[in-house]
Amino acid sequence: MILDNVENLVRPVFPFTAIVGQEEMKLALILNVIDPSIGGVMIMGDRGTGKSTTIRAIADLLPEIEVVSEDPFNSHPSNIELMSEEIKEIFTSKNSLSTTYIKVPMIDLPLGATEDRLCGTIDIEKALKDGVKTFEPGLLAKANRGILYVDEVNLLDDHLVDLLLDSAASGWNTVEREGISIRHPSRFVLVGSGNPEEGELRPQLLDRFGMHAEIRTVKDPTLRVQIVEQRSEFDKNPQKYLQESSIEQNKLKECISNAQMILPSVQIDYDLKVKISEVCSELDVDGLRGDIVTNRAAKAFAAYNNKEQVTKEDIRQTITLCLRHRLRKDPLETIDSGNKVQKVFDEVFN
Repeated sequence: MILDNVENLVRPVFPFTAIVGQEEMKLALILNVIDPSIGGVMIMGDRGTGKSTTIRAIADLLPEIEVVSEDPFNSHPSNIELMSEEIKEIFTSKNSLSTTYIKVPMIDLPLGATEDRLCGTIDIEKALKDGVKTFEPGLLAKANRGILYVDEVNLLDDHLVDLLLDSAASGWNTVEREGISIRHPSRFVLVGSGNPEEGELRPQLLDRFGMHAEIRTVKDPTLRVQIVEQRSEFDKNPQKYLQESSIEQNKLKECISNAQMILPSVQIDYDLKVKISEVCSELDVDGLRGDIVTNRAAKAFAAYNNKEQVTKEDIRQTITLCLRHRLRKDPLETIDSGNKVQKVFDEVFN
């Protein structure tokens, strides 16, 4: 009876596999979950198109992860790169670590968040008085090995966006106060969403997101009715709806887990790498991030389709997501819809 009450207290999440349309956004999220080194995804689109619902749904879909018990940084029990300094010392001294399994963390960053809330704070008074480093973890610590979601990222203060992107790129967060320094792992899939009508991100910040997905309001009346009906059914009886969706959800869970396992063995031919770089060069993409992310995304897509060799089609399906926001453009233009990227892809890959 107590368990039933606890279940009822947990807010049900709309199932990922039941979300109609928005294939581009769904694919970008799945690929980032398979390979977080892709660098996150920026989702721009109209209001009320299910951005937040989809992001929460992908987090709910993921298999549980093993963490060190009572560790505020979700430290991995055997991977040193994903351990806090304290856990690393215990691990290297061959002491045993008690572990537990938790759901993949899904952390929301509110627009009004301060730097201390994001990065964490050091208790200077205690450090000076007792000589003990006391650290109050922030959202970057809680998001380690999970997903950090920033709604309306285009309205977030620039210095907070810089901190976020630095942590996402390096995988570490460093807090320094009065000569005292604390460093902890902070590896997460960064997901930002926003409405282009409320302003674009600075190009140099936009470039730091691995992928950019565009979503539009569904125009087809039949599909709109389907979406409304599905949502009504879910709201009426969430547990029943989740049960009906469980087969499809479990299939996708297995598919993602399998893709994560075979990803390290996925290969991409040298000729295809050259053609990817040729596309980036033809599009006049600054830097090499576009080349790197496209290679990673193509590998993740191949793994998602249970293949160990990347094909031209894998690149076609992912290259627009990786490059559309890196194109040089007139300040008055909106981000290219992808036609330009696909056109150059067809020319280069023939």
